[in-house]
Amino acid sequence: MAKLISVNSLSRELAAELDRNDRFAFQRSMFARPAGAIYLDGNSLGLLSQPSEAAVLRALAMWRENAVGGWFHDDGWLTAFSRCVDRLERLTGAEHGEVTLGSSTTVALHQFAATFFQPKPGRDCILVDDTCFPSDSYALRSQLCLHGLSPETNLIRVKAGADGLVEEEAIVRAMQGPVVLAVLSAAIFTTGQLLSIPRLTEAAHAQGILIGFDASHSVGAVPHQLHAWGPDFAIWCGYKYLNGGPGAPSGVFMHRRHFGRSAGLAGWFGSHPERMFEMKPVQSPAPGAAAMGMGTPPVLSLAALDGALEVFDGAPIDELRAKSVELTEWLIALADLKLGAMGFTVASPRDAERRGGHVALRHEHAQEICRRLLQKGIVPDYRPPDIIRLAPAPLYNGWCDCWDAVTAISEIAGS
Repeated sequence: MAKLISVNSLSRELAAELDRNDRFAFQRSMFARPAGAIYLDGNSLGLLSQPSEAAVLRALAMWRENAVGGWFHDDGWLTAFSRCVDRLERLTGAEHGEVTLGSSTTVALHQFAATFFQPKPGRDCILVDDTCFPSDSYALRSQLCLHGLSPETNLIRVKAGADGLVEEEAIVRAMQGPVVLAVLSAAIFTTGQLLSIPRLTEAAHAQGILIGFDASHSVGAVPHQLHAWGPDFAIWCGYKYLNGGPGAPSGVFMHRRHFGRSAGLAGWFGSHPERMFEMKPVQSPAPGAAAMGMGTPPVLSLAALDGALEVFDGAPIDELRAKSVELTEWLIALADLKLGAMGFTVASPRDAERRGGHVALRHEHAQEICRRLLQKGIVPDYRPPDIIRLAPAPLYNGWCDCWDAVTAISEIAGS
């Protein structure tokens, strides 16, 4: 890729050639785009695919033709649930039984905090990165309150450096204290910085700390080996790079070392499938991560995710990651060439091994620039106070998308 991003080689003609030779051209053709739009916001909400739309229509037909029988049909709603779990296990490097589906990442985090956060005198704090997604912070603060603890005192936040990036060594140092649970970002939602799950997991376990990761901004764009890396749990949403649609079920990983642990928040769908309909007042938990299940899954959203994950069957995650790296390298090179003298800085790590699937640009007028990009039919994402996020999803974005977006930014900034 180095030869492609030299200043002298950058051109829209080269972008068009790269698009013509895209390994994932077939997958790109499966996605619907807003009319006339260049869509670079797949790290907020992925696009609708043909298999996803078809799966929702099948679920509706199942409801229409079978009513409650849809639960028990050979290719019914429970089958779709199991199919999603199997695909997510493969996609995240989990072993059989280590993944299930939840309702949302926030609910999943509440479940794991209720299950794993067991404070005692001298070990009563939760550790987070200061750049964690706000909903994670809200959930953990409320969990501390439920234990009669102070969010201001017992939620330890590791600050980002002057460059906006989080130093892993600072996280490791913060573990040497009263921390009993750590919840960190696999990919930080603002800058796209990747944190090392294996390194931080090893450091946490050395201090007797249980650790989990919010992988919402990495699953579907970055390969994972969750079982081998060994975190105690992980959560992720289904609607960003997985393209499962708004409100898609979340993914839930629990390492098998915790199999048999009682769920902090018990619910109907955490029951053993063979005993679920015995209707006894005392629950018989499901085996493995499925014991963390709570309410009945929303079937229409489940169907959308089921179809969306089908697309990944023909798109190996390692190859998607390679394309994602090429696209973000291309974006950074274009930003250096076209925007460097216009007050923009690249907020994402330049080292691809430390960068997820999007590129963050900083500019004092980021919000206004995003507003004007939308008027031009280009869909970015703004994060206050000064970040423009550009997420070239490798399943459906290409090099011309990136070229045209950066060109539009330069035209807006220069006007």
